[in-house]
Amino acid sequence: MDAKKNIDAFGAGSLIGFALLLAFNQVTIKVVNDGFQPAFFAGLRSAGAVICVWGWMRFRGRRLDFQAGTIVPGIVLGVIFAAEFLCLFIALDLTSVTRTSIIFYSMPVWLAVAAHFVLPGERIHGAKAAGLMLAFLGVVWAFADRGAGASGETSLLGDLAALGAAMGWGGVALMTRATSLSKLRPDMQLFWCLAVSAVILLAVAPLFGPLIRDLQMIHLWGLAFQIVVVVAAGFMFWLWLLTIYPASSVASFSFLSPIFGIFLGWLMLGEKVGYSLLGAGALVAVGLILINRPARTASRPG
Repeated sequence: MDAKKNIDAFGAGSLIGFALLLAFNQVTIKVVNDGFQPAFFAGLRSAGAVICVWGWMRFRGRRLDFQAGTIVPGIVLGVIFAAEFLCLFIALDLTSVTRTSIIFYSMPVWLAVAAHFVLPGERIHGAKAAGLMLAFLGVVWAFADRGAGASGETSLLGDLAALGAAMGWGGVALMTRATSLSKLRPDMQLFWCLAVSAVILLAVAPLFGPLIRDLQMIHLWGLAFQIVVVVAAGFMFWLWLLTIYPASSVASFSFLSPIFGIFLGWLMLGEKVGYSLLGAGALVAVGLILINRPARTASRPG
């Protein structure tokens, strides 16, 4: 497909499905954290997924593409990816899926701010500026919803980790668009993310405590789901969408993920959802809708 200026029906349907997958992803991480220590779990996921991606490339007859000028950015991309998921897995170990969803899926806010300065044609103005403010206020509200009467598990460290993960996710998207990595295929971009992050995460995992917790079969199935469906297939698809549609528009469809995350956290994990957290989620969702709103162009006379 050629690059497009706006999201079309195919893009919208794909991104809605991906948002639902990401919300369910957080539920599975929360569950599997009971069997694996979070950093070790994240490292195992990257190590397993890089084998899947490499196998896919071999199946398609594609070689590893280490183009000149992409090696250093590729390593940096992998470091950011490792930091993102270390933060996310720790966040889901310390706080609820509902809280993590609202904070983590503020990613388009941080991506839009960065894209304003480094990506041509993705300037902040009008409705996008208002959307950024609303989404930011929603994140602040989620941080403030703690203590007595707060919704679900609360942990300041968990909330900060979710925020760090959101910024890391934005950094990954920006690196794939604004550096020489944009010349690479999505599968090669993902290979860099996974190969570098697997080494880093498995190396630092012993610093975070025992590697195995109360391991059960459901945790092994969850790990397999993470490796094959979420990372190897889902992330590659998302990176491919970034090559077709504007980065901020792709990212902004994640406004659905906080909504899906709150619902799935309540439905599948029995998490309590209060009015305060619902209000924070609504602010983030409305804000991200405004960020995704196409800019009006002046009509020509005649």
